[in-house]
Amino acid sequence: MRPADRLFEIVLMLGRGKVLTARAIAERLEVSERTIYRDINDLVATGVPIDGEAGVGYRMGRDYQVPPLMFDAQELQALSFGAQVARVHGDAELADAAARVLAKVDAVLPVHLRRDLDNNSVSVPGPTAADPAAEQLGLVRRGINGRRRIFINYADGAGNVTERIVWPLSLAYWRTSWTLGGWCELRSSFRNFRIDRIEKVDVLLSEFPDQPGRRLSDYIRAVDGAGTGAS
Repeated sequence: MRPADRLFEIVLMLGRGKVLTARAIAERLEVSERTIYRDINDLVATGVPIDGEAGVGYRMGRDYQVPPLMFDAQELQALSFGAQVARVHGDAELADAAARVLAKVDAVLPVHLRRDLDNNSVSVPGPTAADPAAEQLGLVRRGINGRRRIFINYADGAGNVTERIVWPLSLAYWRTSWTLGGWCELRSSFRNFRIDRIEKVDVLLSEFPDQPGRRLSDYIRAVDGAGTGAS
């Protein structure tokens, strides 16, 4: 994490009005306590109103404003709705990322706009139990983000299971289910796979190449044209 990003994270953490020790902040940011003491001193020197002392803890009043970032009510409602979708229909890491986004937005909003961010008039009802496909979704996202080949056990509509090695390129959410789109080594062509039919995912160490004809842009053209199968 860059020093500037770390300083911003400290401001966000202290901006919630809670007293946090240097140790707690250091553990969260995975740095030493000495680094946090230095960062706190740097922030205070720039005029950030942080109260406290080493060994006791630090706090910053919620009335302090990070340089303004303005949204209107519709934009805040869209942010809140998108975060709820990620929480309910995404994997754990995606849900956590959505929560961090909202925390960052909340930290820079004027007080009179925070109620719009917290407005639950448009909501996404959550599941009563953990979605068993969420773990698979997280692993597939990891493969996409790292350009890593993935090994999957995939069950078709009849319940027949095949083993595949896939170059994961895209995830699409279709209101009720997620679909993985990628290059299937078994079929030597693009294929779509419903996440809820993937019984097992292993993210392999090998990266898939940036090969003409097998890129995301090629996949999108295939989908827009003849389409791809899920078998």
